[in-house]
Amino acid sequence: IFYLKLDAAKRPFQVYKRTLGTDIKDDVLLFEDLDDINYVSAGKSMDGKYLFIETSSSESSEWHYLDLEDPQATLQCVAKRRNKVLYEVEHRLGEWWITSNVGGTPNMRLMKSPATHDCENEWKDVVGEDDSKLFDGGYDRALDGVTAFRTHVVAEGREGGIPRVWVLTPSEDTVSMEMLLFEEEAHDVGLHGHSEFDTDKIAVVYDSLITPLCSLEVSLADPSSTPRKALKSKVVPGYDKSLYGCDRVMVKSRDGETDIPVLMMYRKDIMEKHRESGESVPTHLYGYGSYGSCEEADFRISRLVLVNRGLVCVVAQVRGGGEMGRQWYEEPNGAKYLCKKNTFNDFVDVGRWLVNERKLTSPDKLCCEGRSAGGLLIGATINQAPDLFKAALLGVPFVDVVCTMVDSTIPLTCGEWEEWGNPNEEKYHQYMMEYSPINNVQEGSKYPACLLTGGLHDPRVQFWEPAKFAAELRHKQGDGSGPVCLKMDMTAGHMSASDRYQHLRERAFDFAFLLDQLGLSSIE
Repeated sequence: IFYLKLDAAKRPFQVYKRTLGTDIKDDVLLFEDLDDINYVSAGKSMDGKYLFIETSSSESSEWHYLDLEDPQATLQCVAKRRNKVLYEVEHRLGEWWITSNVGGTPNMRLMKSPATHDCENEWKDVVGEDDSKLFDGGYDRALDGVTAFRTHVVAEGREGGIPRVWVLTPSEDTVSMEMLLFEEEAHDVGLHGHSEFDTDKIAVVYDSLITPLCSLEVSLADPSSTPRKALKSKVVPGYDKSLYGCDRVMVKSRDGETDIPVLMMYRKDIMEKHRESGESVPTHLYGYGSYGSCEEADFRISRLVLVNRGLVCVVAQVRGGGEMGRQWYEEPNGAKYLCKKNTFNDFVDVGRWLVNERKLTSPDKLCCEGRSAGGLLIGATINQAPDLFKAALLGVPFVDVVCTMVDSTIPLTCGEWEEWGNPNEEKYHQYMMEYSPINNVQEGSKYPACLLTGGLHDPRVQFWEPAKFAAELRHKQGDGSGPVCLKMDMTAGHMSASDRYQHLRERAFDFAFLLDQLGLSSIE
Protein backbone atom coordinates (compact mmCIF):
# COMPACT_ATOMS: atom_id res chain seq x y z
CA ILE A 1 0.00 0.00 0.00
CA PHE A 2 1.23 3.50 -0.85
CA TYR A 3 -0.11 6.50 1.04
CA LEU A 4 0.54 10.22 1.53
CA LYS A 5 1.07 12.27 4.67
CA LEU A 6 0.21 15.94 5.24
CA ASP A 7 2.39 18.55 6.91
CA ALA A 8 1.22 21.11 9.46
CA ALA A 9 -0.22 23.29 6.67
CA LYS A 10 -2.23 20.30 5.41
CA ARG A 11 -0.01 20.02 2.33
CA PRO A 12 0.65 16.51 0.97
CA PHE A 13 4.44 16.20 1.13
CA GLN A 14 5.44 12.56 1.80
CA VAL A 15 4.75 9.22 0.13
CA TYR A 16 5.14 6.04 2.20
CA LYS A 17 5.18 2.37 1.24
CA ARG A 18 3.60 -0.14 3.59
CA THR A 19 3.76 -3.92 3.41
CA LEU A 20 0.53 -5.49 4.64
CA GLY A 21 0.93 -7.40 7.88
CA THR A 22 3.90 -5.35 9.12
CA ASP A 23 4.04 -2.74 11.86
CA ILE A 24 3.46 0.87 10.85
CA LYS A 25 6.88 1.85 12.19
CA ASP A 26 8.40 -0.29 9.44
CA ASP A 27 6.75 1.77 6.69
CA VAL A 28 9.27 3.08 4.16
CA LEU A 29 9.47 6.74 3.19
CA LEU A 30 9.63 6.69 -0.61
CA PHE A 31 9.51 10.39 -1.36
CA GLU A 32 9.48 13.74 0.41
CA ASP A 33 9.25 17.35 -0.76
CA LEU A 34 9.88 19.98 1.92
CA ASP A 35 9.30 22.99 -0.34
CA ASP A 36 6.10 24.63 0.90
CA ILE A 37 5.14 25.69 -2.61
CA ASN A 38 4.88 22.12 -3.98
CA TYR A 39 2.11 19.55 -3.55
CA VAL A 40 2.77 15.82 -3.80
CA SER A 41 0.36 13.29 -5.31
CA ALA A 42 0.58 9.61 -6.28
CA GLY A 43 -1.21 7.20 -8.59
CA LYS A 44 -0.74 4.25 -10.96
CA SER A 45 -0.23 4.29 -14.70
CA MET A 46 -3.24 3.13 -16.69
CA ASP A 47 -1.60 -0.23 -17.46
CA GLY A 48 -0.74 -0.75 -13.77
CA LYS A 49 2.98 -1.14 -14.45
CA TYR A 50 4.21 1.98 -12.65
CA LEU A 51 3.52 4.00 -9.55
CA PHE A 52 3.76 7.70 -10.42
CA ILE A 53 4.64 10.36 -7.83
CA GLU A 54 4.15 13.96 -8.89
CA THR A 55 5.42 16.99 -7.02
CA SER A 56 4.18 20.23 -8.50
CA SER A 57 3.28 23.85 -8.03
CA SER A 58 1.13 25.84 -10.43
CA GLU A 59 4.19 26.69 -12.54
CA SER A 60 6.53 23.68 -12.45
CA SER A 61 6.38 19.94 -11.89
CA GLU A 62 8.50 16.84 -11.52
CA TRP A 63 7.44 13.19 -11.94
CA HIS A 64 8.98 10.06 -10.45
CA TYR A 65 8.12 6.45 -11.16
CA LEU A 66 8.49 3.06 -9.50
CA ASP A 67 8.29 -0.22 -11.44
CA LEU A 68 5.61 -2.20 -9.59
CA GLU A 69 6.57 -5.42 -11.38
CA ASP A 70 10.13 -5.37 -10.03
CA PRO A 71 10.44 -5.84 -6.24
CA GLN A 72 14.02 -4.50 -6.37
CA ALA A 73 13.13 -1.36 -8.32
CA THR A 74 13.94 2.07 -6.93
CA LEU A 75 12.25 5.39 -7.51
CA GLN A 76 13.43 7.13 -10.70
CA CYS A 77 12.83 10.63 -12.06
CA VAL A 78 11.29 11.12 -15.51
CA ALA A 79 12.72 14.62 -15.89
CA LYS A 80 14.15 17.03 -13.35
CA ARG A 81 12.14 20.10 -12.45
CA ARG A 82 12.72 23.11 -14.66
CA ASN A 83 11.60 26.68 -14.06
CA LYS A 84 8.20 27.47 -15.62
CA VAL A 85 7.93 23.95 -17.10
CA LEU A 86 4.89 21.82 -16.33
CA TYR A 87 4.55 18.23 -17.48
CA GLU A 88 2.43 15.12 -16.91
CA VAL A 89 3.19 11.53 -17.84
CA GLU A 90 1.29 8.42 -18.91
CA HIS A 91 2.78 5.07 -19.92
CA ARG A 92 1.88 2.95 -22.94
CA LEU A 93 3.79 0.01 -24.41
CA GLY A 94 7.28 1.09 -23.33
CA GLU A 95 6.80 4.80 -24.04
CA TRP A 96 6.02 7.87 -22.00
CA TRP A 97 3.18 9.99 -23.37
CA ILE A 98 3.91 13.48 -22.10
CA THR A 99 1.92 16.71 -21.98
CA SER A 100 4.15 19.72 -21.36
CA ASN A 101 4.62 23.42 -22.01
CA VAL A 102 8.38 22.91 -22.38
CA GLY A 103 9.78 25.50 -24.77
CA GLY A 104 7.54 28.23 -23.37
CA THR A 105 4.45 27.35 -25.41
CA PRO A 106 1.20 29.01 -24.27
CA ASN A 107 -0.59 25.63 -24.12
CA MET A 108 0.52 22.04 -23.62
CA ARG A 109 2.33 20.04 -26.29
CA LEU A 110 1.84 16.31 -26.77
CA MET A 111 5.14 14.42 -26.83
CA LYS A 112 6.56 10.91 -26.57
CA SER A 113 9.83 9.35 -25.42
CA PRO A 114 11.19 5.95 -24.40
CA ALA A 115 10.06 5.00 -20.89
CA THR A 116 13.39 5.69 -19.20
CA HIS A 117 14.63 7.99 -16.47
CA ASP A 118 16.04 11.48 -17.06
CA CYS A 119 14.70 11.41 -20.60
CA GLU A 120 13.90 15.11 -21.11
CA ASN A 121 16.29 15.34 -24.06
CA GLU A 122 14.43 12.54 -25.83
CA TRP A 123 10.97 14.10 -25.84
CA LYS A 124 9.57 14.35 -29.38
CA ASP A 125 6.33 15.94 -30.56
CA VAL A 126 3.61 13.50 -31.63
CA VAL A 127 2.87 14.09 -35.31
CA GLY A 128 -0.09 13.22 -37.48
CA GLU A 129 -0.31 11.57 -40.86
CA ASP A 130 0.62 14.85 -42.59
CA ASP A 131 3.70 15.25 -40.33
CA SER A 132 2.12 18.18 -38.51
CA LYS A 133 2.21 18.30 -34.71
CA LEU A 134 -1.11 17.15 -33.25
CA PHE A 135 -0.79 19.44 -30.25
CA ASP A 136 1.90 22.05 -30.77
CA GLY A 137 1.11 24.12 -27.68
CA GLY A 138 -0.23 27.00 -29.78
CA TYR A 139 -3.18 29.25 -29.11
CA ASP A 140 -5.80 27.42 -31.19
CA ARG A 141 -5.96 24.09 -29.37
CA ALA A 142 -5.43 23.51 -25.64
CA LEU A 143 -4.47 20.07 -24.32
CA ASP A 144 -5.38 19.16 -20.74
CA GLY A 145 -4.24 15.55 -20.55
CA VAL A 146 -4.19 12.08 -22.09
CA THR A 147 -5.34 8.61 -21.05
CA ALA A 148 -3.53 5.68 -22.63
CA PHE A 149 -5.14 2.40 -23.65
CA ARG A 150 -3.53 -0.56 -25.39
CA THR A 151 -4.76 0.29 -28.88
CA HIS A 152 -5.56 3.98 -28.59
CA VAL A 153 -4.86 7.16 -26.64
CA VAL A 154 -7.64 9.56 -25.63
CA ALA A 155 -6.82 13.26 -25.30
CA GLU A 156 -8.91 15.89 -23.51
CA GLY A 157 -8.68 19.64 -23.96
CA ARG A 158 -10.37 22.64 -25.52
CA GLU A 159 -10.82 24.14 -28.94
CA GLY A 160 -12.72 27.33 -29.62
CA GLY A 161 -13.42 27.60 -25.90
CA ILE A 162 -15.40 24.33 -25.90
CA PRO A 163 -14.31 21.12 -24.09
CA ARG A 164 -13.17 18.46 -26.57
CA VAL A 165 -12.29 14.77 -26.60
CA TRP A 166 -10.01 13.32 -29.29
CA VAL A 167 -9.35 9.63 -30.03
CA LEU A 168 -5.77 9.02 -31.21
CA THR A 169 -4.78 5.88 -33.10
CA PRO A 170 -0.99 5.34 -32.97
CA SER A 171 0.81 3.57 -35.78
CA GLU A 172 4.53 2.91 -36.16
CA ASP A 173 5.59 6.46 -37.05
CA THR A 174 2.50 8.67 -36.95
CA VAL A 175 -0.78 9.07 -35.12
CA SER A 176 -4.22 9.69 -36.60
CA MET A 177 -6.71 11.73 -34.58
CA GLU A 178 -10.48 12.15 -34.58
CA MET A 179 -12.52 14.58 -32.45
CA LEU A 180 -15.86 13.56 -30.97
CA LEU A 181 -18.67 15.75 -32.30
CA PHE A 182 -22.00 16.65 -30.69
CA GLU A 183 -25.09 18.51 -31.89
CA GLU A 184 -25.18 21.25 -29.25
CA GLU A 185 -22.63 24.00 -29.78
CA ALA A 186 -22.09 24.83 -26.10
CA HIS A 187 -21.64 21.70 -24.02
CA ASP A 188 -19.39 19.99 -21.51
CA VAL A 189 -17.78 16.64 -22.28
CA GLY A 190 -14.99 14.59 -20.78
CA LEU A 191 -13.65 11.07 -20.43
CA HIS A 192 -15.32 8.98 -17.76
CA GLY A 193 -13.18 7.27 -15.13
CA HIS A 194 -11.58 4.13 -16.55
CA SER A 195 -9.56 1.32 -15.00
CA GLU A 196 -9.17 -1.12 -17.90
CA PHE A 197 -6.11 -0.74 -20.12
CA ASP A 198 -7.31 -3.41 -22.56
CA THR A 199 -10.60 -2.12 -24.00
CA ASP A 200 -12.11 -1.37 -27.38
CA LYS A 201 -14.59 1.20 -26.11
CA ILE A 202 -14.73 4.09 -23.68
CA ALA A 203 -17.39 6.06 -21.82
CA VAL A 204 -17.64 9.83 -21.98
CA VAL A 205 -19.78 12.06 -19.79
CA TYR A 206 -21.79 14.73 -21.59
CA ASP A 207 -24.17 17.50 -20.63
CA SER A 208 -25.07 21.04 -21.60
CA LEU A 209 -26.90 23.98 -20.07
CA ILE A 210 -30.22 22.31 -20.91
CA THR A 211 -29.24 18.62 -21.26
CA PRO A 212 -28.88 16.61 -18.02
CA LEU A 213 -25.72 14.59 -17.46
CA CYS A 214 -25.41 11.30 -19.34
CA SER A 215 -22.73 8.69 -19.97
CA LEU A 216 -22.21 7.66 -23.60
CA GLU A 217 -20.38 4.66 -25.01
CA VAL A 218 -17.84 5.40 -27.76
CA SER A 219 -16.09 2.84 -29.93
CA LEU A 220 -12.35 3.48 -30.11
CA ALA A 221 -12.21 1.89 -33.57
CA ASP A 222 -15.04 4.09 -34.91
CA PRO A 223 -15.50 7.09 -32.59
CA SER A 224 -17.72 8.99 -35.02
CA SER A 225 -20.38 6.26 -35.23
CA THR A 226 -23.83 7.40 -34.10
CA PRO A 227 -26.22 7.10 -32.41
CA ARG A 228 -24.12 6.50 -29.33
CA LYS A 229 -25.37 4.12 -26.68
CA ALA A 230 -26.47 5.88 -23.50
CA LEU A 231 -25.05 3.96 -20.55
CA LYS A 232 -26.73 6.11 -17.93
CA SER A 233 -28.71 9.36 -17.89
CA LYS A 234 -29.50 11.58 -14.94
CA VAL A 235 -33.22 11.63 -14.24
CA VAL A 236 -34.59 15.08 -13.39
CA PRO A 237 -38.22 14.67 -12.26
CA GLY A 238 -40.59 17.11 -13.97
CA TYR A 239 -37.94 18.54 -16.28
CA ASP A 240 -39.06 19.29 -19.85
CA LYS A 241 -36.07 20.26 -22.01
CA SER A 242 -38.29 21.81 -24.67
CA LEU A 243 -39.25 24.64 -22.30
CA TYR A 244 -35.71 25.93 -21.99
CA GLY A 245 -33.18 27.60 -24.25
CA CYS A 246 -29.51 28.49 -24.06
CA ASP A 247 -27.04 30.71 -25.90
CA ARG A 248 -23.30 31.21 -26.10
CA VAL A 249 -22.29 34.71 -27.10
CA MET A 250 -19.10 36.75 -27.18
CA VAL A 251 -18.91 40.09 -25.37
CA LYS A 252 -16.19 42.60 -26.21
CA SER A 253 -14.11 43.68 -23.22
CA ARG A 254 -13.19 47.29 -22.53
CA ASP A 255 -9.83 46.84 -24.24
CA GLY A 256 -11.72 46.53 -27.54
CA GLU A 257 -9.84 43.37 -28.50
CA THR A 258 -10.75 40.55 -26.12
CA ASP A 259 -13.94 38.53 -26.67
CA ILE A 260 -15.41 37.19 -23.41
CA PRO A 261 -17.49 33.99 -23.75
CA VAL A 262 -20.86 34.29 -22.04
CA LEU A 263 -23.32 31.43 -21.41
CA MET A 264 -27.05 32.06 -20.95
CA MET A 265 -29.85 29.72 -19.84
CA TYR A 266 -33.51 30.76 -19.73
CA ARG A 267 -37.11 29.71 -20.16
CA LYS A 268 -38.19 30.21 -23.74
CA ASP A 269 -41.47 31.86 -22.75
CA ILE A 270 -39.67 34.40 -20.57
CA MET A 271 -37.22 35.28 -23.35
CA GLU A 272 -40.01 35.50 -25.94
CA LYS A 273 -41.94 37.88 -23.70
CA HIS A 274 -38.81 40.01 -23.30
CA ARG A 275 -38.28 40.18 -27.07
CA GLU A 276 -41.87 41.25 -27.65
CA SER A 277 -42.18 43.80 -24.86
CA GLY A 278 -38.61 44.98 -24.35
CA GLU A 279 -39.12 44.73 -20.59
CA SER A 280 -36.04 43.98 -18.50
CA VAL A 281 -35.70 40.50 -17.04
CA PRO A 282 -34.29 39.53 -13.62
CA THR A 283 -30.82 38.13 -14.27
CA HIS A 284 -28.30 36.15 -12.23
CA LEU A 285 -24.63 36.60 -13.25
CA TYR A 286 -22.08 34.04 -12.04
CA GLY A 287 -18.29 33.96 -12.35
CA TYR A 288 -15.04 32.59 -10.96
CA GLY A 289 -11.93 33.40 -13.01
CA SER A 290 -8.91 32.04 -11.13
CA TYR A 291 -6.36 29.19 -11.20
CA GLY A 292 -7.14 28.43 -14.84
CA SER A 293 -10.33 26.70 -13.64
CA CYS A 294 -13.16 26.51 -16.19
CA GLU A 295 -16.83 27.35 -15.69
CA GLU A 296 -18.47 24.95 -18.12
CA ALA A 297 -21.74 24.94 -20.03
CA ASP A 298 -22.99 22.15 -17.79
CA PHE A 299 -26.40 21.23 -16.42
CA ARG A 300 -27.18 22.23 -12.84
CA ILE A 301 -30.48 21.48 -11.19
CA SER A 302 -29.98 24.46 -8.86
CA ARG A 303 -30.25 26.81 -11.85
CA LEU A 304 -33.79 25.59 -12.47
CA VAL A 305 -34.79 27.10 -9.13
CA LEU A 306 -33.98 30.54 -10.49
CA VAL A 307 -34.91 30.01 -14.14
CA ASN A 308 -38.37 28.67 -13.24
CA ARG A 309 -38.96 31.87 -11.29
CA GLY A 310 -38.31 33.98 -14.35
CA LEU A 311 -34.59 34.69 -14.08
CA VAL A 312 -32.06 34.37 -16.86
CA CYS A 313 -28.93 32.61 -15.58
CA VAL A 314 -25.69 33.92 -17.09
CA VAL A 315 -22.16 32.56 -16.66
CA ALA A 316 -19.28 34.89 -17.57
CA GLN A 317 -16.19 32.90 -18.59
CA VAL A 318 -13.85 35.71 -17.58
CA ARG A 319 -10.08 35.74 -17.86
CA GLY A 320 -8.27 33.95 -15.07
CA GLY A 321 -10.10 30.76 -15.98
CA GLY A 322 -8.88 28.37 -18.65
CA GLU A 323 -11.88 28.38 -20.98
CA MET A 324 -9.94 29.79 -23.94
CA GLY A 325 -6.72 27.94 -23.14
CA ARG A 326 -3.89 28.69 -20.74
CA GLN A 327 -3.39 32.09 -22.36
CA TRP A 328 -6.75 33.02 -20.82
CA TYR A 329 -5.07 32.52 -17.45
CA GLU A 330 -1.37 33.31 -17.81
CA GLU A 331 0.42 36.62 -18.23
CA PRO A 332 0.59 38.88 -20.16
CA ASN A 333 -3.02 38.91 -21.43
CA GLY A 334 -4.71 36.53 -18.99
CA ALA A 335 -5.47 37.31 -15.36
CA LYS A 336 -2.67 36.27 -13.06
CA TYR A 337 -0.07 38.16 -11.05
CA LEU A 338 0.08 41.75 -12.37
CA CYS A 339 -2.81 41.37 -14.81
CA LYS A 340 -5.33 40.01 -12.29
CA LYS A 341 -7.58 43.03 -12.74
CA ASN A 342 -8.62 41.63 -16.13
CA THR A 343 -10.84 39.16 -14.24
CA PHE A 344 -12.80 41.91 -12.52
CA ASN A 345 -12.92 44.18 -15.57
CA ASP A 346 -14.29 41.37 -17.74
CA PHE A 347 -17.04 40.60 -15.23
CA VAL A 348 -18.09 44.24 -14.97
CA ASP A 349 -18.01 44.53 -18.77
CA VAL A 350 -20.36 41.54 -19.10
CA GLY A 351 -22.72 43.05 -16.53
CA ARG A 352 -22.77 46.37 -18.37
CA TRP A 353 -23.31 44.57 -21.69
CA LEU A 354 -26.36 42.80 -20.24
CA VAL A 355 -27.79 46.18 -19.20
CA ASN A 356 -26.66 48.64 -21.88
CA GLU A 357 -26.17 46.67 -25.10
CA ARG A 358 -28.14 43.44 -24.80
CA LYS A 359 -30.77 45.39 -22.82
CA LEU A 360 -31.79 42.17 -21.16
CA THR A 361 -31.93 43.50 -17.63
CA SER A 362 -31.43 46.59 -15.49
CA PRO A 363 -29.37 47.29 -12.35
CA ASP A 364 -32.42 46.88 -10.14
CA LYS A 365 -32.94 43.36 -11.53
CA LEU A 366 -29.34 42.16 -11.82
CA CYS A 367 -27.70 40.03 -9.12
CA CYS A 368 -24.26 38.37 -9.05
CA GLU A 369 -22.60 35.46 -7.31
CA GLY A 370 -19.16 33.94 -6.77
CA ARG A 371 -17.52 31.58 -4.29
CA SER A 372 -14.00 31.50 -2.81
CA ALA A 373 -11.79 33.18 -5.42
CA GLY A 374 -15.09 33.91 -7.13
CA GLY A 375 -15.99 35.80 -3.94
CA LEU A 376 -12.91 37.94 -4.55
CA LEU A 377 -14.31 38.56 -8.04
CA ILE A 378 -17.66 39.72 -6.64
CA GLY A 379 -16.02 41.87 -3.94
CA ALA A 380 -13.79 43.63 -6.47
CA THR A 381 -16.71 43.96 -8.89
CA ILE A 382 -19.08 45.71 -6.50
CA ASN A 383 -16.26 48.06 -5.49
CA GLN A 384 -15.65 48.94 -9.14
CA ALA A 385 -19.35 49.22 -10.08
CA PRO A 386 -21.48 49.32 -6.91
CA ASP A 387 -24.46 50.73 -8.82
CA LEU A 388 -24.57 47.90 -11.39
CA PHE A 389 -26.18 45.25 -9.16
CA LYS A 390 -29.19 44.93 -6.92
CA ALA A 391 -27.82 42.03 -4.87
CA ALA A 392 -24.57 40.10 -4.48
CA LEU A 393 -23.81 36.69 -3.01
CA LEU A 394 -20.23 36.15 -1.79
CA GLY A 395 -19.65 32.55 -0.69
CA VAL A 396 -16.59 31.97 1.53
CA PRO A 397 -15.02 34.99 -0.22
CA PHE A 398 -11.27 35.62 -0.46
CA VAL A 399 -11.54 39.36 0.18
CA ASP A 400 -8.65 40.26 2.52
CA VAL A 401 -6.02 39.50 -0.09
CA VAL A 402 -2.94 41.28 1.21
CA CYS A 403 -3.27 40.35 4.87
CA THR A 404 -3.79 36.70 3.98
CA MET A 405 -1.07 36.43 1.34
CA VAL A 406 1.57 38.14 3.50
CA ASP A 407 1.19 35.50 6.25
CA SER A 408 2.97 32.29 5.28
CA THR A 409 1.73 30.51 8.42
CA ILE A 410 -1.81 30.34 7.02
CA PRO A 411 -2.41 27.03 5.19
CA LEU A 412 -2.04 27.23 1.40
CA THR A 413 -0.52 30.73 1.38
CA CYS A 414 2.94 29.82 0.05
CA GLY A 415 1.53 27.88 -2.89
CA GLU A 416 -0.77 30.78 -3.68
CA TRP A 417 2.17 33.11 -4.31
CA GLU A 418 2.34 31.60 -7.81
CA GLU A 419 -1.22 32.74 -8.42
CA TRP A 420 -1.43 36.25 -6.96
CA GLY A 421 2.19 37.10 -6.29
CA ASN A 422 3.99 37.53 -2.96
CA PRO A 423 2.96 40.80 -1.26
CA ASN A 424 6.26 40.77 0.63
CA GLU A 425 7.59 42.06 -2.70
CA GLU A 426 6.72 45.71 -3.29
CA LYS A 427 5.38 45.40 -6.85
CA TYR A 428 2.89 42.70 -5.87
CA HIS A 429 1.93 44.44 -2.63
CA GLN A 430 1.07 47.63 -4.44
CA TYR A 431 -0.91 45.86 -7.17
CA MET A 432 -2.88 43.75 -4.69
CA MET A 433 -3.75 46.83 -2.65
CA GLU A 434 -5.34 48.29 -5.77
CA TYR A 435 -7.93 45.49 -6.06
CA SER A 436 -8.17 43.77 -2.65
CA PRO A 437 -11.90 44.18 -1.83
CA ILE A 438 -11.51 45.04 1.84
CA ASN A 439 -9.09 47.84 0.98
CA ASN A 440 -11.17 49.43 -1.78
CA VAL A 441 -14.70 49.90 -0.46
CA GLN A 442 -15.98 53.23 -1.83
CA GLU A 443 -16.99 55.41 1.09
CA GLY A 444 -20.45 56.91 0.69
CA SER A 445 -21.34 54.89 -2.42
CA LYS A 446 -24.62 53.02 -2.79
CA TYR A 447 -23.86 49.29 -2.62
CA PRO A 448 -26.05 46.31 -3.51
CA ALA A 449 -27.52 44.04 -0.86
CA CYS A 450 -24.82 41.54 0.10
CA LEU A 451 -24.92 38.09 1.66
CA LEU A 452 -21.51 36.84 2.80
CA THR A 453 -21.06 33.28 4.02
CA GLY A 454 -18.20 31.61 5.83
CA GLY A 455 -17.21 28.48 7.73
CA LEU A 456 -15.56 28.52 11.14
CA HIS A 457 -13.29 25.59 10.18
CA ASP A 458 -12.41 26.75 6.65
CA PRO A 459 -8.65 26.18 6.07
CA ARG A 460 -8.63 27.96 2.70
CA VAL A 461 -10.51 31.20 3.38
CA GLN A 462 -10.39 31.91 7.09
CA PHE A 463 -13.68 32.87 8.72
CA TRP A 464 -12.52 36.37 9.55
CA GLU A 465 -12.31 37.40 5.90
CA PRO A 466 -16.08 37.59 5.20
CA ALA A 467 -16.60 38.95 8.74
CA LYS A 468 -14.12 41.81 8.22
CA PHE A 469 -15.48 42.63 4.76
CA ALA A 470 -19.05 42.72 6.07
CA ALA A 471 -17.96 45.17 8.77
CA GLU A 472 -16.10 47.33 6.24
CA LEU A 473 -19.13 47.48 3.93
CA ARG A 474 -21.46 48.41 6.79
CA HIS A 475 -19.08 51.12 7.94
CA LYS A 476 -18.43 52.82 4.59
CA GLN A 477 -21.39 52.27 2.29
CA GLY A 478 -23.69 55.19 1.65
CA ASP A 479 -27.38 55.89 2.01
CA GLY A 480 -29.73 53.71 0.00
CA SER A 481 -27.40 50.71 0.11
CA GLY A 482 -28.84 47.27 0.60
CA PRO A 483 -28.45 45.23 3.78
CA VAL A 484 -25.14 43.47 4.46
CA CYS A 485 -25.82 40.03 5.91
CA LEU A 486 -23.19 37.67 7.30
CA LYS A 487 -23.97 33.96 7.72
CA MET A 488 -21.29 31.97 9.54
CA ASP A 489 -21.58 28.18 9.70
CA MET A 490 -20.04 27.11 13.01
CA THR A 491 -19.44 23.51 11.85
CA ALA A 492 -18.48 23.84 8.17
CA GLY A 493 -15.23 24.17 6.24
CA HIS A 494 -14.55 25.60 2.81
CA MET A 495 -16.94 23.37 0.87
CA SER A 496 -19.88 24.09 3.15
CA ALA A 497 -22.03 21.20 4.33
CA SER A 498 -21.12 17.73 3.10
CA ASP A 499 -24.57 16.37 3.86
CA ARG A 500 -26.66 16.50 0.67
CA TYR A 501 -29.84 17.77 2.27
CA GLN A 502 -28.03 20.33 4.40
CA HIS A 503 -26.28 21.56 1.25
CA LEU A 504 -29.65 21.98 -0.46
CA ARG A 505 -30.98 23.90 2.55
CA GLU A 506 -28.00 26.24 2.35
CA ARG A 507 -28.51 26.84 -1.38
CA ALA A 508 -32.17 27.51 -0.65
CA PHE A 509 -31.11 30.14 1.89
CA ASP A 510 -28.79 31.78 -0.64
CA PHE A 511 -31.41 31.87 -3.36
CA ALA A 512 -34.08 33.07 -0.95
CA PHE A 513 -31.89 36.08 -0.18
CA LEU A 514 -31.40 36.90 -3.87
CA LEU A 515 -35.05 36.40 -4.76
CA ASP A 516 -36.18 38.55 -1.84
CA GLN A 517 -33.88 41.40 -2.89
CA LEU A 518 -35.13 41.14 -6.48
CA GLY A 519 -38.75 41.25 -5.32
CA LEU A 520 -39.44 37.70 -6.43
CA SER A 521 -39.98 36.03 -3.07
CA SER A 522 -43.73 35.58 -3.52
CA ILE A 523 -44.74 31.91 -3.64
CA GLU A 524 -47.70 32.62 -5.93
